[in-house]
Amino acid sequence: EPQTKEKGQSILDVIKTKPIMNYVGIWVMFYINITCGLALISQEKMIVKCLGFSLEAVAVVSAVSAVFNAAGRLGLSALADKMKDRNSMYKIIFIGSIIATGLVMLTSGIKNGAGNVGLTILVLALIMVVNAGYGGGFSNVPTLLSDQYGMGSISALHGITLSAWAFAGLTGNQLANWIVNHFGKEVEVAGNLVNPTGYQTVLYVTLALYMVALVFSLVFVKPANKEK
Repeated sequence: EPQTKEKGQSILDVIKTKPIMNYVGIWVMFYINITCGLALISQEKMIVKCLGFSLEAVAVVSAVSAVFNAAGRLGLSALADKMKDRNSMYKIIFIGSIIATGLVMLTSGIKNGAGNVGLTILVLALIMVVNAGYGGGFSNVPTLLSDQYGMGSISALHGITLSAWAFAGLTGNQLANWIVNHFGKEVEVAGNLVNPTGYQTVLYVTLALYMVALVFSLVFVKPANKEK
């Protein structure tokens, strides 16, 4: 059961009320979800240009993806409230992201999407799924922590856990940029210079990271309503 922070009890003592890997698992899940989200979002406009979209259409897609991000924060949080174990929402986010990323990888959707309606829809779906998962994963962290460790320690625990967001902010964009700069080459699509191979390569990395996050979610983060 979630523990209540007692007077004089340190945050480390609260974390140790469960196996240490339980908290490490939450931190790693949060870090990977944000890192993958930022990696894709930072390349989002260029990916859409690979599909042959006009600048106006690219702007529309960016606006819609922002709506999905916000909807993920609100909608996935509301859905998680109905679940006995809020960690289930992270499993859903990671599985959905793995499926969407895998489908775009298998079809080389970013490289072959221009002029192909089916592949274009697939790539756009990936962008929306990742944005929703990014938002939903971010907003569910406080409630997951409160379920696991109690409300008495939520402020400090959430503050420590936000370090994962800070590290992800340093690594997500840079990781994607490094990959794009070192893999593939720029080609012209609908008057825009883009690197479809580079963006596809980003997906290989994010897919691997999402799989790691899913393993942590399944193996290390225990249901809050069960004995440790």
